Order: sequence, then structure tokens, then C-alpha cells
Amino acid sequence: MTQIAVGQNESIESALRRFKREVSKAGIFSDIKKHRHFETPLQKHKRKAKEAAKSRRYRKNSR
Repeated sequence: MTQIAVGQNESIESALRRFKREVSKAGIFSDIKKHRHFETPLQKHKRKAKEAAKSRRYRKNSR
């Protein structure tokens, strides 16, 4: 769970901006998107294989 402490003289807008930044760094948005709909085991396997191939492609090009 992401939390931020709002300073005494800090505006709501800047606190909200900091909160959004922390949430995106923690990967909460991507987790919510993954769990939004039920994923069958076959779909899960295909998604993970696709991610692994993408990861391998980037590692191969960086060498």
C-alpha cells in the first residue's frame, strides 16, 4: 500500500502528483489492469511467453 505524508505548507495538487508518481513506481496500475478480467491458464501462458520473448529480444540487442 502506497502512502505519502502531506507537508504542512504543501498544496493538494503537489501531494496528489507525488502520490501518483509513487503509485506508478510501485506498479499498482499494471497490477490492477492484469486483475481486471479473468484470465484462463492458456491466456496466462501465452502472455508470459510473449513477455519473455520481448525480454529476450531486448537483452539480445543490448549485448
